[in-house]
Amino acid sequence: MTTETRPRLPFFKMHGGGNDFVIIDHRARFIPEAEQPQFARRVCHRQMSAGADGLILIEACPTANFRWRFYNADGSEPEMCGNGGRCAARFAVINGIAPPDLTFETLAGTIKAEVKGRRVKLLMAGVGDLSLNRTIPLDGETLTGHFLKVGVPHVAVPVTDLEQAPVAQWGRAIRFHPMFAPAGANVNFIRVQGSRELMIRTYERGVEDETLACGTGSVAAVLIAARLGQVKSPVTVHTRGGEALTVYFTLQGEAFAEVFLEGDALVAYQGELWVDELK
Repeated sequence: MTTETRPRLPFFKMHGGGNDFVIIDHRARFIPEAEQPQFARRVCHRQMSAGADGLILIEACPTANFRWRFYNADGSEPEMCGNGGRCAARFAVINGIAPPDLTFETLAGTIKAEVKGRRVKLLMAGVGDLSLNRTIPLDGETLTGHFLKVGVPHVAVPVTDLEQAPVAQWGRAIRFHPMFAPAGANVNFIRVQGSRELMIRTYERGVEDETLACGTGSVAAVLIAARLGQVKSPVTVHTRGGEALTVYFTLQGEAFAEVFLEGDALVAYQGELWVDELK
């Protein structure tokens, strides 16, 4: 009996509410930066590799406990991902990279996190550019949407029937709409259930499909609903994957402060990628 000797790369598969990620300890920086987008596309392919909504590389950082490089499944690099941030924080604690109270650097700025077992609470950065009641013309439809950046751009569209909403069709049309060019936007379809509860479905930029959860989208939806006078902190957000996320915030006049996202970050499994077969 023989055992093949091939280059193998340890990884964790984690998810927050079904929004899943491949996470790699990359403090040694062995994947050249120019090759990282293509590497992300290969690793995130659900038929050809581990499969995920995104790839997270954990890197050393002199100003925080770690720095991440986050890639969507299509190889694009967004500024922030709330569910990915929660998973990255727990990964760092599990692997002795950071203590339970930690900070990490993203393109959206420095993120603070608190890890208590599988429960992770993030202090969100990059909240701004709010624009309410925007009329969005589509083929055969006119929708009302509200725009807000939570590290990345989001549009929230209130709907009366969340189950029947054409998330893929409308989401794709709004994501690529000239109104939000050139960056595009994630699109969240929301239904407020009460002053401290709402439901959400999200079409994610970079995945180019509906995902089971979106952390920054959940935050955007709550903050928009708060500015419309519909919810008060804290708010429970019910995602498509079945997880209930909690969003905390302070509304100071028309500005937000102390915005937190809390939820479970779960380890699905850990394994080894056969590096040469990803080429």
